[in-house]
Amino acid sequence: QVQLVESGGGLVQAGGSLRLSCAGSVEIVSSNTMGWYRQAPGKQRELVAVITSGGRTNYKDSVKGRFTISRSNAKDTVDLQMNRLKPEDTAVYYCNARGYSVDSWGQGTQVTVSS
Repeated sequence: QVQLVESGGGLVQAGGSLRLSCAGSVEIVSSNTMGWYRQAPGKQRELVAVITSGGRTNYKDSVKGRFTISRSNAKDTVDLQMNRLKPEDTAVYYCNARGYSVDSWGQGTQVTVSS
């Protein structure tokens, strides 16, 4: 079973920054599309950012220019650097690994942005 562990969430004021990290095995993180999703109370889970095994990235429009997804040089973590945070970024953030035979989720980490 694929195990993904998120860390780095917390409480921050609007305009601040947080860095989320998703740790997994090298085999999983390096060879699958890795994504960060979020789910706010009463809302559906939505894609925030993805990075393919080849390093191509894509972002939700509302986070473009503020968030950056990256894969570590060791290929065992995927980070989400979040800058200029807004209250509407408040949600539980989940890491996902998706590939030919993989579709796994982490347990989530809470991000709360106060106004």
